[in-house]
Amino acid sequence: MHAEDNAHDDDDGQRLLLIVEDDEAFARTLTRSFERRGYRVLQAASLPEVEALLADHTPGYAVVDLKLKGDASGLACVQRLHAADADMLIVVLTGFASIATAVEAVKLGACHYLAKPSNTDDIEAAFGLKEGNTEVELTNRSSSIKTLEWERINEVLAETGFNLSEAARRLGMHRRTLMRKLEKKQVR
Repeated sequence: MHAEDNAHDDDDGQRLLLIVEDDEAFARTLTRSFERRGYRVLQAASLPEVEALLADHTPGYAVVDLKLKGDASGLACVQRLHAADADMLIVVLTGFASIATAVEAVKLGACHYLAKPSNTDDIEAAFGLKEGNTEVELTNRSSSIKTLEWERINEVLAETGFNLSEAARRLGMHRRTLMRKLEKKQVR
């Protein structure tokens, strides 16, 4: 165990990790993998579940999926986790890697942003990154219309404090249309 990990240990000396993921199979896989590495793992699938866990626990680490079922964005979870503990190391996972959502995730308190598929090694390495990496590969890949739409929706959600009615108004769409778009299962 690293010296800097001590601030993020629970009462038993284990590193306490919160996984915020609505895909039960993926959450189970991540949980087992992190438990084998000596973490004590808590799971949540939504912002209300995160709120409930924060009432009794202060994890030092969190892995948050960007797109959750229902009307919740993982960015709202990042914002709430960072408010609970500014030193928490939060890694955001997404199947919709984009500049806009990465920037918002970091602004809201994430220490790193990883595109799926990412494994436990990638996530644990991201917890240890305190500074940026100048060796990151630069790509010349253009974004699809769906990705650009998802980026814009997340950007507006963050700007409005995750108020669906206001976000829908700013996006020029009906609230139900926005909710349908948020409920669609993301591509993995």
